Amino acid sequence: MDNKNKLLTIGQFALLHGINKKTLMWYDEIGLFKPAAINPENGYRCYNYHQSPILETILLLRELDVSIAEIQNFMKNRSAQNLKCLLEEKIAELDLQLMHLQAVRKTLSNYKQNMSTLLTMDLSEISIVEKEKRCLVTVDIDRDITFEKEVELITAQTAKYHLGRLHDASYGSMIPVSSLLSGNFDNYTKLFIEIPLLDHKSGLHIQPAGKYLKAFHKGSWDNLPKRYQEILSYAHKHDLTLSGYSYEKGINEIVVDQIEDYMIQIEIPIL
Repeated sequence: MDNKNKLLTIGQFALLHGINKKTLMWYDEIGLFKPAAINPENGYRCYNYHQSPILETILLLRELDVSIAEIQNFMKNRSAQNLKCLLEEKIAELDLQLMHLQAVRKTLSNYKQNMSTLLTMDLSEISIVEKEKRCLVTVDIDRDITFEKEVELITAQTAKYHLGRLHDASYGSMIPVSSLLSGNFDNYTKLFIEIPLLDHKSGLHIQPAGKYLKAFHKGSWDNLPKRYQEILSYAHKHDLTLSGYSYEKGINEIVVDQIEDYMIQIEIPIL
């Protein structure tokens, strides 16, 4: 006898596929997957190896969260074309899930890096660091814009780029270096949103790769001008030319309650 035609008990067949035999009983009851035979002596369900590929396909589709109704419809109209279409749809959904998980992982890595920085940083230090290019979503603002309007603009952009939650991205503000050099320390012109794994697209702001001055400020924004004066003095002393924008980003919002403990990271490109 062909071994593939050899009948297995429901328990043996369930064990072979790593599932509970109650699952097979349920699939039989709803007409999704029937046994190969019923033992005439005791009424027990029996299966054979020929059925394994079909069951594995059903289990795969269930793992992909395909509904029972969808699987039933496919089983009634089983064909290479229908399976191809179904799998293409699920692969596309998986790709979106993977992108989301990669973005979440990057966000968590950024949080971890921020916490490591907090534990080792010297607040008085101004350093030169190397940065990779980043693509940023930006919205234009001016000094008269209200906080409510800023929230509205950010919300619109997060919706545009299909962010599930605000924590899927990091946020900050930008002030032109030209404004800093002229003493206009409150002339913020843009808010930025850094979305993990965002590809280069038309309309995005490119934060260039290269060397940056990096510094930190702790406490109220009212004292930021003093910190910028220290940064400009450092650049002048070391004959450094600053360009573009200063990029400001809070790095400890999730672990502080008072503005006095709030930490801002400042990064400015060096020509």
